[in-house]
Amino acid sequence: MANLFKAVCGLAASALVLSACGGPAGGADDKRPVVLTTFTVLADVAANVAGDKLRVESITKPGAEIHGYEPTPDDIKKAAKADLILDNGLNLEAWFARFVKESDAPHKVVSEGVQPIAIGEDSYQGKPNPHAWMSPKNVGIYVDNMVKAFSELSAGDAAAFKANGDAYKAKLQAVQDEMTGALNGLPKNERALVTCEGAFSYLARDTGLTERYIWAVNAEQQATPQQITRAIGFVKENKVPAVFCESTVSDAPMRQVVSATGAAFGGVLYVDSLSGPEGPVPTYLDLIRHDAKTIVAALTGAKP
Repeated sequence: MANLFKAVCGLAASALVLSACGGPAGGADDKRPVVLTTFTVLADVAANVAGDKLRVESITKPGAEIHGYEPTPDDIKKAAKADLILDNGLNLEAWFARFVKESDAPHKVVSEGVQPIAIGEDSYQGKPNPHAWMSPKNVGIYVDNMVKAFSELSAGDAAAFKANGDAYKAKLQAVQDEMTGALNGLPKNERALVTCEGAFSYLARDTGLTERYIWAVNAEQQATPQQITRAIGFVKENKVPAVFCESTVSDAPMRQVVSATGAAFGGVLYVDSLSGPEGPVPTYLDLIRHDAKTIVAALTGAKP
């Protein structure tokens, strides 16, 4: 990757390449500092904090799987232009440490200060569950970290970042209250959240749900027979009415659980990526609302 970076940014004879590797994103007329995030959820939160003072971009596009992402030459160009890079941390972006070495931009781990939940099963046992943003409470911590980082980047706009952050945290609290209220009414056997990936530990903690999953973290090797059998056993034993899968992975393994247990397939949940503007979850707040409504509707047999 270092050779790729040198090749892209070292071609002094090419005006196009020089333009791509230097100066702000969005063309010569946009002088705002560039904040680059690793995935779309962080970009949306960061844009709410930044307001119109910074230009926020995401390395990955809507619908991308973040865990095993492979940076492209265009990503390297974006990193070269960035004034600040934000990553989630908690071992989410396995590719990030190598990637960030290719940029001189400072970077901030936005999950700093979050109390991690340890993964309890499989080869990732004992490692922190990286999906801390699935708790709006945790995203409030993300916001505080962004306010601090943005204020260091553009000190003259610190008051605006603080005001934007406070306003967004009020929205986070509102969506947290909505989600908790919606899930609190579920009967005991319906308070089980069975998904493909173990991405809902923080949401389950906040709402009193029991979490089960087929695999702990999205990886190249997924859905072993033992993992599927384990999920089938839990669903049967607890008479779980519905199960779910995430938008960025195949639901085929969970369909096996459905066939073996008679549970309904409750629908698609969003975690690692937002949808496009016309999709169901164009923002982080939409993502949380969508997931809560989908879970409640499926577990109660109601129409979403």
